[in-house]
Amino acid sequence: MKYLHTMVRVTDLDASLHFYCDLLGLQEVRRKDVPAGKFTLVFLATEEGAPELELTHNWDSDESYSGGRNFGHLAYLVDDIYATCQTLMDAGVTINRPPRDGHMAFVRSPDNISIELLQKGDSLPAQEPWASMANSGEW
Repeated sequence: MKYLHTMVRVTDLDASLHFYCDLLGLQEVRRKDVPAGKFTLVFLATEEGAPELELTHNWDSDESYSGGRNFGHLAYLVDDIYATCQTLMDAGVTINRPPRDGHMAFVRSPDNISIELLQKGDSLPAQEPWASMANSGEW
């Protein structure tokens, strides 16, 4: 058995691609528009051949998506958790669980998907403003 991908539905494909690609650094691996079904599938990965995140955008849907109770979060290993969180915060993303410990943080995608960010290797030394930043919302 081989893990392939996780699918999440998105309401605004451009906002989601900005979040996942421009801010988190994922790469678009492939895309498929299905006019008959009125949807687009976009597959993202950290690198070619890595497990993928499938973004599904239904063109005519006014449905608002919320996380199911059985879905927890997506997790990504990052080179510098403080720099990643600063980039996200500078772009207007709320840091729901700041990396106070220099190791773990949580943010939400434009469609409210919980994203865990984990520091690669050892935890970084605690530093401000992260060390004293309070949690915000749910993560």
